[in-house]
Amino acid sequence: MKRPLQVTLLVLSGLGLLHASLFTDLSLRFVKEGMRPMLVASGVLLLVLGVAEAWSSQKPVSDDDADGHGHGHDQDDGHGHDHSTVPRIAWLLFLPALSLLFYAPPALGAYTAAREAPKAVAEQRYFDPLPATSPVPLTLTQFTSRVQQDHKRDIGGRSVRMTGFVTPDKGADGWYLTRIIFTCCAADAQSVKVRIHGAAALPADTWVTVTGTWHPGGTLGTSSAPAALDARTVKQVAKPVNAYTDALPLF
Repeated sequence: MKRPLQVTLLVLSGLGLLHASLFTDLSLRFVKEGMRPMLVASGVLLLVLGVAEAWSSQKPVSDDDADGHGHGHDQDDGHGHDHSTVPRIAWLLFLPALSLLFYAPPALGAYTAAREAPKAVAEQRYFDPLPATSPVPLTLTQFTSRVQQDHKRDIGGRSVRMTGFVTPDKGADGWYLTRIIFTCCAADAQSVKVRIHGAAALPADTWVTVTGTWHPGGTLGTSSAPAALDARTVKQVAKPVNAYTDALPLF
């Protein structure tokens, strides 16, 4: 790979990172919101390196190089190895650089969630009383924790409201309301799911807000109780900008 192409790769990579993290929200498909500043800084650094590399290639040739007495460190080391070029495999680096600019991979969704077990909720010993408002807005994690760990069983009979996307479950009763959560990035993504009964499933990956009551099963307040809801209403909503958190309902 010659120097002009190396410069092009640095510039394209920098522009791709800035496009994904500064000028659009594409980076939120791959990393948590808190990592955006680091992506922006990396994009700027790559652009600076590209400009510096381009500037250095325009420097005038020294007298030693012009009269043939240069040291030749960039050419051959005396053993038949040319160090002035980069291995051909480096051409593959153009693919991710171009993809950030022109074709971002699709976001994680129902396809991923349907193929993995739901994330285990953290153990919780104490729960604050549920607010008097009805329906009660909850995250999927909060609902699951209440159903399986709250020995006071405050969730029983209460109307709750949650937001997530649809994950179909073919051949079974109901479907899943789902959230995919990033701890750091897409590589460690985990899903939290609540089975929905009593309502027809919308197409996969459709974002919805569901209102209903806990679907009885097992013993409420223990791990035998299913994270499931008898739906009263299902309303389609817009996908949130930062979709990879287990946030409260959108309205």
